[in-house]
Amino acid sequence: MFQSLQEIVEKCKKEEKEFWEVILEDDTMERGVERSASYAKMTDTWDAMLLAAANYDKTQCSSSGLIGGDGNRMEEYLRTHECLCGDFIGQVIAGALQMGESNACMKRIVAAPTAGACGVLPAILVPYFKRNGRNSEYIIRSLYVAAGIGQVIAHRASISGAKGGCQAEIGSASAMMAGALVYLEGGNNDQIIHAAAMALKNMLGLVCDPVAGLVEVPCVKRNVYGAVNAVASAEMAMAGIKSRIPPDQVIDAMREVGDKMDVSLKETGLGGLAATPFGKEISKKIF
Repeated sequence: MFQSLQEIVEKCKKEEKEFWEVILEDDTMERGVERSASYAKMTDTWDAMLLAAANYDKTQCSSSGLIGGDGNRMEEYLRTHECLCGDFIGQVIAGALQMGESNACMKRIVAAPTAGACGVLPAILVPYFKRNGRNSEYIIRSLYVAAGIGQVIAHRASISGAKGGCQAEIGSASAMMAGALVYLEGGNNDQIIHAAAMALKNMLGLVCDPVAGLVEVPCVKRNVYGAVNAVASAEMAMAGIKSRIPPDQVIDAMREVGDKMDVSLKETGLGGLAATPFGKEISKKIF
């Protein structure tokens, strides 16, 4: 198990291997499986993301009635309007909404790294896959890159909203996806970890304040911002822009912020948006 992102980069340099490859090898050693078994498992994960995206039901609403149909509304908007931020980002927004809604409606999704953040990775990977020749091999490799970043964040800080706030869920997913996207775009290992760092920095302090304690409001829409943030961070890294704070220190800062965050802002549904008059009213109706 890697203790830092820098350790991964140094191992890649020493052994002249790609980022994804050293993560795959680490997985085989940690779980005691063959390389082929690890790759097959990651392939299954990617297939599950594709299936979840394909099975979005625009007519379905969550049991609370808070969530449903927004992913379709965004998709319809893209068909009839020129999206200000471009067609790809428009698809990313729609995809993140749809996956978040599917989770709220108890459909099968991939927790990446958590169910509450399930929309970030597929929102980018699925349209990227469709746009760039449908080559699964590179997508699967990028998932190893994402997994390596997520593992280090989980080790040094947290990926749990209950422990670190939403910065630990959406923030971690955004960092994972930013690094994965840099890999897909042909970036180097330093660019991968700096993209992850910039994405995580932009999410520092993000609280976990689910209305009525449900993974619906504001969780679904936060997946959108996590995904768009990942694209922006990857683009900056590809342009040669670096995080002024070293990537591993950014993760450590996230842990510190999470530790100092009040318990009402860590998945308890007691503070933030959950504590607004409307939030309380919804909670009262549901319970």
